[in-house]
Amino acid sequence: MAEMSAKIIQNVSVANCYQQNRQFCTQYQRAFPALNMRNLLPFQGGKLAWTDISAMHLRFLSRTGCVNRGTVYCNAIPYTTSVPSLEKVDFLKLQNGSDIRGVTVAGVEGEPVDLTERVTEAIAAAFAAWLLDKKKPDTYRHLRVSIGHDSRISAQKLQDAVSRGIAGAGLDIVQYGLASTPAMFNSTITEDDKLLCPVDGSIMITASHLPFNRNGFKFFTNNGGLGKADIRDILERASNIYANFTVESLKDAERKASSSVKRVDYMAVYTSHLVDAVRKAAGNIEKPLEGFHIIVDAGNGAGGFFAAKVLEPLGAVTSGSQFLEPDGLFPNHIPNPEDKVAMKAITQAVLDNKADLGIIFDTDVDRSAAVDSVGREFNRNRLIALMSAIVLEEHPGTTIVTDSVTSDGLTTFIEGKLGGKHHRFKRGYKNVIDEAIRLNSIAEESHLAIETSGHGALKENHWLDDGAYLMVKLLNKLASARASGVGGGSKVLTDLVEGLEEPAVAIELRLKIDQSHSDLKGGSFREYGEAVLKHLENITDSDQKLQKAPVNYEGVRASGYGGWFLLRLSLHDPVLPLNIEAPSHEDAVKLGLAVLAAVNEFPALDTSALDKFVKVS
Repeated sequence: MAEMSAKIIQNVSVANCYQQNRQFCTQYQRAFPALNMRNLLPFQGGKLAWTDISAMHLRFLSRTGCVNRGTVYCNAIPYTTSVPSLEKVDFLKLQNGSDIRGVTVAGVEGEPVDLTERVTEAIAAAFAAWLLDKKKPDTYRHLRVSIGHDSRISAQKLQDAVSRGIAGAGLDIVQYGLASTPAMFNSTITEDDKLLCPVDGSIMITASHLPFNRNGFKFFTNNGGLGKADIRDILERASNIYANFTVESLKDAERKASSSVKRVDYMAVYTSHLVDAVRKAAGNIEKPLEGFHIIVDAGNGAGGFFAAKVLEPLGAVTSGSQFLEPDGLFPNHIPNPEDKVAMKAITQAVLDNKADLGIIFDTDVDRSAAVDSVGREFNRNRLIALMSAIVLEEHPGTTIVTDSVTSDGLTTFIEGKLGGKHHRFKRGYKNVIDEAIRLNSIAEESHLAIETSGHGALKENHWLDDGAYLMVKLLNKLASARASGVGGGSKVLTDLVEGLEEPAVAIELRLKIDQSHSDLKGGSFREYGEAVLKHLENITDSDQKLQKAPVNYEGVRASGYGGWFLLRLSLHDPVLPLNIEAPSHEDAVKLGLAVLAAVNEFPALDTSALDKFVKVS
């Protein structure tokens, strides 16, 4: 590890209360018309009571002239004077696979706040209890939990609530402030007493690419991210804790948090490891990227560090990088490598600046994508193909695990050209990662687990889906090629995916199940969806123009007309997502019609999206 110095600030008091007078409402609503200002900004006693604004949000208001920094008032009722009237909360509805997500900012119509500070405090206390059960520390040691967050406007108030929940349970707290999700996991395995590492558990406050009014949590131990069963356990515990809050317990938690929180600049350590990895790949050259022009688009999320803290120390020019400043309103585009607007933004920046490479991250930096010098995108199937080519050079014949919606062309590329094995599994990045780990446990070597969303995890990196580390693997390739005299620019990367056949048409449609429809006959949407899939499977078996996938782990997948379709049932929602890929629109329509002929027999299924695609009136 590089020699680091970390400033630890003790006895940090937690506070998050801002107010402002009436005059900024009109200007703010003009800037953000989607917000319902009446709900977001309740008035108390003739003054405006603001409790959801972060320091970052405050900076925006001051830039627009809405806030005079010398006259920001707070007249909110102190939070510990009494136990508030706690609303009933269905904690289990906050589960989103292996994450927790909810609405934290009021003002968006139809989206009431369900992830409040009280709910957050209960969830944090539940994680502390869960961690104590797992770690079983002796009486001489307090467990330690690190807390980080992305750029969302609710980040600070949730960080304070998490701190109260953890401190109230008797655990020590280390706040990292703005951080990436991968860094939070790394804090559980870093050995450095000066940094108070390793921590016993870690919480990342993020909702990935979801809108500004959402937030949530990801949890880690040194064994990796928590699974679905763990999250359910924590939420069940949280429900009981929430129901038993008292004035005394809340006051005690606040007192403990205000006196025990420590802060550490852990991101400096995390970024130094990324820099070291590229230097090592290039033969310990100090500036292996010297002469490369690489642009970063952070989408105003937490990934802005990559330009100044990773690329520039390696010698790269980063001029033209954009949206590096954290801004939880995401004013430029959604921080999402799957989003067309986001990918267009980084592509245009690369072309305008004549850069060698463009890199884009999602909000919390666990996903990423790239663009080469002529604007060709490395995301979805192309990113998987590129990473597969790099990994199979290092580990010939290894198994590449992907999710269920990767293309047939990718299978041909991995197995036919690269000599690897393609194992197509279920949707969900945790499913893909866990399957790769399982394969290794039964002696089937796998070094890469990657989903079309951009979540990519490598065995060499503790099976952590780390968008920054994924990009480091690309930089390693550039640096090593330069060091060996192969050439420069991103053509080195483009050449690696030569021969990948890509479909002309790739769509995803959502067929919704009407749970109130009489055709369900009182049954669940899951039972109804499974009946739809069973019927489609029978129809597919009898259609000579379709061939059912010989190995498939979810839904019904079949090839035909030069392409394929996959219809599957969502884990949590009454929805059947339909993916279609084909060499032409005409062939895609033929596949769509084959699906439609089967699902039309289920009146509770809304097929309007599919009807529109195949142009059925």
